[in-house]
Amino acid sequence: MRRTGIASILAGVLVFASGCATTSTRQSFVRTGDPIIDGKAAIEHGPEKDRVLWQYRTGLAAMRRSNYEEAERFFDDALLRVGSVLGGGPDKSAKKSRGYFSEEAKKTFLGEPYERVMAYFYRGILYWMDGEPDNARACFRNAQIQDSDTDNREYSNDWVLMDYLDGFVTAKYFGGDGSDARERADESFKLGELPPYSKNANTMVFLEFGKGPMKYATGEYGEELRIRPGKSAVQGAWLKVANQAVRIAPYDDVNYQATTRGGRVMDHILANKAVFKSATDDFGTAAIIGGAVVASHSRNAEVGLGLVAAGILSKVIAGATTPDADTRAWENLPGYISFTALELPPGPHTATVEFTDAAGNVMPSLTKTIHFTVSAGDDAVLFASDRNT
Repeated sequence: MRRTGIASILAGVLVFASGCATTSTRQSFVRTGDPIIDGKAAIEHGPEKDRVLWQYRTGLAAMRRSNYEEAERFFDDALLRVGSVLGGGPDKSAKKSRGYFSEEAKKTFLGEPYERVMAYFYRGILYWMDGEPDNARACFRNAQIQDSDTDNREYSNDWVLMDYLDGFVTAKYFGGDGSDARERADESFKLGELPPYSKNANTMVFLEFGKGPMKYATGEYGEELRIRPGKSAVQGAWLKVANQAVRIAPYDDVNYQATTRGGRVMDHILANKAVFKSATDDFGTAAIIGGAVVASHSRNAEVGLGLVAAGILSKVIAGATTPDADTRAWENLPGYISFTALELPPGPHTATVEFTDAAGNVMPSLTKTIHFTVSAGDDAVLFASDRNT
């Protein structure tokens, strides 16, 4: 009876252990080095859980090639998924990832708040390009929500440009003064004074430059998600058009936003899983050692073997617990974003964007030229990046 009971316990441990094993269904695709081709391949053939991440990456790559209609499709699909999941829609992988026996990286990627903010930001630009400032403003407002704690109100959005653009669109197109949003933007801006809203402006210029943040894991079990800010020599730009030269400084530092919430430094830690793993692993070790000692005394063999079996089971549970932080990242984000609005005469124009280093020196290899036309009664919306191709 004793042997049968212990054998049953050990058999149960083995069944549990085999049940914790998983197989990968990840599909592979050939990388070409072209971000658009590779992105499309990843979206079509890669894991469904990474689909939104690849849509973010590929949508931005398309914007940098002026493939704006294609970029719209990528961001629309991604944000539809984000809105569905965050709005309470069904997502079994996200629910499963909150358990002890599922890795964070197995959930559907939606992005950290700063990544979702940037997705809405780019979609807002694209709407404005299409002559839909109302939808652009809705995107900028949605971006603000992504960076705010609307439930506990522990922190609020502090992106300068999202609030500034909210107020700008309100003042220019909808008869308001945009003062509430403007006040929030002024409070968040750290580099002087923001320019006043110009209702007569007909050329909106969005700039991005520098390298954005990356994610990495630390901690005994890789349970701590941390952000490594990107480094870049580019710190600003000159915009030259129609005999005007406008100095452009960053409105928002994406690296700063990635590492803070409401100005408070944040390191995201999946502590509960790590504590559970450590506790069960320690218990398993103690139980195995203690059980072996007890089992060495013949009268207590069954109790000792039971402790050994419990210790093995605890070790298996600890081994199946995966507290690893999710380090998937939208890695082609910029370090800075900025904006300026100009009033230009109708007709064709050529704008030159000269990116500069911290000392204000022009970096000639990064200079971009944009040819565009201002039509009477319509606004021109331009987008330039130091990584434009």
